[in-house]
Amino acid sequence: MIFPLFAVAPTQAAPGETAKTVAAPPAATVSPLDDLRYWWDASVAWINDHWLQIGIAVAAGLIIYFLLSMIRTFALKRAQSAPGQFTLTDIVGRVIHKTKSLVLAIISIRLVAGYAQPPALVMQLIQFVFTVAVVMQVAIWVREIVLGLIQRRASEGHNETLSNAMGIIRLLISVALFAIAGIVILDNMGVNVTGLVAGLGIGGIAIGLAAQGIFSDLFASLSIIFDRPFRVGETIKYDNSVATVERIGLKSTHLRSINGELLVISNTNLLSKEITNYANLHRRRIQYAIGVVYQTTPEMLRALPALLQAQVEAEGHEFIRSSFIGFGASSLDFELVADVHNDDYNEVIAARTAIGIRLFDELTKAGYDFAYPTQTTFTAAPDGTMILPYAESVTMKTPKPVKG
Repeated sequence: MIFPLFAVAPTQAAPGETAKTVAAPPAATVSPLDDLRYWWDASVAWINDHWLQIGIAVAAGLIIYFLLSMIRTFALKRAQSAPGQFTLTDIVGRVIHKTKSLVLAIISIRLVAGYAQPPALVMQLIQFVFTVAVVMQVAIWVREIVLGLIQRRASEGHNETLSNAMGIIRLLISVALFAIAGIVILDNMGVNVTGLVAGLGIGGIAIGLAAQGIFSDLFASLSIIFDRPFRVGETIKYDNSVATVERIGLKSTHLRSINGELLVISNTNLLSKEITNYANLHRRRIQYAIGVVYQTTPEMLRALPALLQAQVEAEGHEFIRSSFIGFGASSLDFELVADVHNDDYNEVIAARTAIGIRLFDELTKAGYDFAYPTQTTFTAAPDGTMILPYAESVTMKTPKPVKG
């Protein structure tokens, strides 16, 4: 958009009158005083010829401005009266709060400017100011919406991490949005922005490559905030370590292992491996391996699964299965699987202990013998005659002491 220094300012004549035109001074005799006098004459001629339209436009503009201001005030009060933080209503209130009164005034002027029929240069100036104001206001609105949605998404926990990250997040979003807004404004002014866009792209790539490690950990931190694979205070298994999350930072996460060591792991490395989160377990599965001696009768073996099921249900937990699984070296092996519906791991441990003690008590009362590793040695004479264990028909005689 190029504003001419001098132009002919035509005016619209009233009915029955001849249109007046204020001619620009000759280019050879241009001086600052002549320039000012020309614009003054053109403005006076425009006001004289369109005073009624100007008055109506000013009145209409004021009415539009006050209406827009009232709508903004009413919407802002409704949004601020809604309970809750980082809700959609709260985000709308923040967007309305960022709406500038100057922008409302410029919008009002732009809406009524055409009715007053201003000179072409004045209309171009109004259009330019309107474009700049609206583009910048839209950038501010988009920034508040994006930041509000980010805070809403991460409102459940991670408050320390979010407060640390919001400064750089706000900076990155502001730079990106206002850079786009500046390009749009320059494009509306008639500037060729192709080279500028290419330069910004190359510069962004160079900065990204130079700070690749920092941005990698930053985006990994944002991924933890948004996806929430774990939260502060939860116990997770990372690689071969089981630890509790103490702090989630912009570059690293602090974990406290079950042995007490503090593990500091970069966010990128933390997300590159499988993570097992032990929080929010609505049920935990417990298993028992039970071995009984080979002397157990078949009838007792058939009755054992039902007996095991009865003990689990008597403790108030969910029975999954109980079955014979194999012939062990020293025992007949059974398995018992049950689920404990509790989020507290300490309660699960207590339930596993109670079930185990009850199983031992009831199986002992029912006549079951628990097997333990045993070995029997068979000894034979050179001719193959069994010496140990002794045959039942052989009576052991106590040797007489030898008198010396």
